[in-house]
Amino acid sequence: MKTKDIKKEILSYLLITVGILVYTFAWSAFMLPAKIVGGGVSGISSVLNIAAGVPLPIGVLNFIINAILLAIGFKVLGSRFGANTIYGIVMSSLCFILWQQVLHVENLFMIDGKMGFEPFMCALIGGALCGAGIGLTFTMGGNSGGTDIIALIISKFYNISPGKVIMYLDIFIIGSSFFVSHQITNVIYGYIVMVTMTYVLDLVLDGNKQSYQIMVFSQKNEEIADAVTREVGRGATLLDAEGCFTKQQQKVLLMMVHRTDKPRVMQIIHRIDQNAFISVNKAQGVYGKNFEKLKL
Repeated sequence: MKTKDIKKEILSYLLITVGILVYTFAWSAFMLPAKIVGGGVSGISSVLNIAAGVPLPIGVLNFIINAILLAIGFKVLGSRFGANTIYGIVMSSLCFILWQQVLHVENLFMIDGKMGFEPFMCALIGGALCGAGIGLTFTMGGNSGGTDIIALIISKFYNISPGKVIMYLDIFIIGSSFFVSHQITNVIYGYIVMVTMTYVLDLVLDGNKQSYQIMVFSQKNEEIADAVTREVGRGATLLDAEGCFTKQQQKVLLMMVHRTDKPRVMQIIHRIDQNAFISVNKAQGVYGKNFEKLKL
């Protein structure tokens, strides 16, 4: 392996570690002290620890459950789990132990023995930090195992996407906390964590990479294309089209632009032709020159 590749690999694992540290800190400092249960294996561990009273640290429970799921995953799916998955499982368990049994961050925001933040704020802050941490981990190709493994197993035998399976599992895990704690408010806070985490996770994964597909129907499309290329530095494509009603031949301008370029492109179109018909769509992904590199 080349020195450049080794450095890249080391940086990747460092950032995965940082992401897991942020994720486990959110649980340890905000959610667990407020007795809020989130989703995933961490949620199962917290239900067993907080609500059911299992006398094992979250980190140990997290490792045991993940190890069982990983063993089942290897049995059912084969060797589909790389070093990043195993690393994520071990590191998340160790980070929980670091924050709780070594540094005791659960006391960090305590005032006179009580949590200094309202449960609602703990849910928002905890969910946001969880989303940011997991987002960074996913960006570097890592993960923390857990319900991802269950989702892959179920999707192998049934026609359902892993994303939906994870969502249903999280809803069930959070909801199950009511039957052992009998506090509906904690369940609601758990769902707030889930929504906040999902929103921030999407921002981290797609926010900076968000691109738009813009189609312009105008008699001045060539002038608009030249201005966009000159002022924004983005290419454009003219497509041949025919109006179904008028039967007239016309050119349709097609452009792919980054989120930060969209306002300038729209200003140029409006400046050149205020009567232009414009269609703007968020692109799921744009790969190629000046955009994202396709990773298989």
